[in-house]
Amino acid sequence: MRFNLNLKKKFQSFCLLLICLVVLIFQSDIPNLKALTMDNYKIEMVIEELRLKVPAEAKEVWLNAEKKIWEPWLSSQDGFLGRQLFWDKEKEEALILVNWKSKKLWKSIPMSEVNVVQQKFVDNVKAALNVDENPFELIYEGELDKQR
Repeated sequence: MRFNLNLKKKFQSFCLLLICLVVLIFQSDIPNLKALTMDNYKIEMVIEELRLKVPAEAKEVWLNAEKKIWEPWLSSQDGFLGRQLFWDKEKEEALILVNWKSKKLWKSIPMSEVNVVQQKFVDNVKAALNVDENPFELIYEGELDKQR
């Protein structure tokens, strides 16, 4: 009888442990199982965000240089999806949003290439405005992820 009682108690403990284990497994956060792994950031669309100081008197020169220098070069880049240019007349700031197919494609562009294009842009602006320095100071650069 005592052996039977011990067996019954052990069986009850085992069942309780099994129930707790099942509850813990099914209480896990299922949406996290569907979440992107850290490597998947490379395949998600990303938006490059740039803010520049653009004085009102140089706005047209900025737009022309963007169209003549950056636009053709960006259009030839793998992963480039398009861009939008905005200008805030009160702050005299430009906002540039560049859409990329993935962060991996965007970041695979060598900085040396970007620097060459930037120098062409600066040279174009300086010649158009007859100034010695680039009047379009970079205020901020970052990235935005598309939310679902």
